Amino acid sequence: MPEAVLGCCVIGYLLGNINPAFLFARLKGYDPRVDGSGNAGASNAFILAGKTAFFATAILDILKAFLACRLCRTLFPVLPVAEQIGGVACILGHMFPAALRFCGGKGLASLGGVILSWDWRAFLLLLALAILIAFATNYICFVAPTMSLLFPALHYWFERSWPAALVLLVPAVPIFFKHAENFRRIREGTEVRMSYLWNKDGELRRTGRS
Repeated sequence: MPEAVLGCCVIGYLLGNINPAFLFARLKGYDPRVDGSGNAGASNAFILAGKTAFFATAILDILKAFLACRLCRTLFPVLPVAEQIGGVACILGHMFPAALRFCGGKGLASLGGVILSWDWRAFLLLLALAILIAFATNYICFVAPTMSLLFPALHYWFERSWPAALVLLVPAVPIFFKHAENFRRIREGTEVRMSYLWNKDGELRRTGRS
């Protein structure tokens, strides 16, 4: 059993280290760890490399976590929470990748991949809720922390498995930590709103970045 846990952790973490946002940004001549928002994730891929890079990054980040979950579930059937451990390790590998000196993304898309692996209907439901939260608040940064708490609760509601729910709750702490700076900027009025997607110049002027 310890070998299975270690195997899930290694597989998930290594897959999480694959960072498409970094690759797309580098193709444009940027380093997402220092340019834009300083975040090697899908949102900064949009800022630095455009919409195509954003969608490609988000999809690939979802798929790598999905793959981590399914691989671990298949390779370690004796471990009841293999899927959850592999998925969480992938999220942490995405957020703190050794390959990028532990400066990665904020975990939202990879969390989506874990949800998708569990149940595609839950994925669509939480995706719709995430979009609603983003539009209602006009800040994307509220989505990941909310989903990091809601998903484990939803999983427990249907599966009644405390071990799985507790494993899925692990990313909540680093996700909140990663978004602390966003919350600080909201208080200061300098956080870029979601309306940046269609009102880039206005948001840059409002936050004093133009």
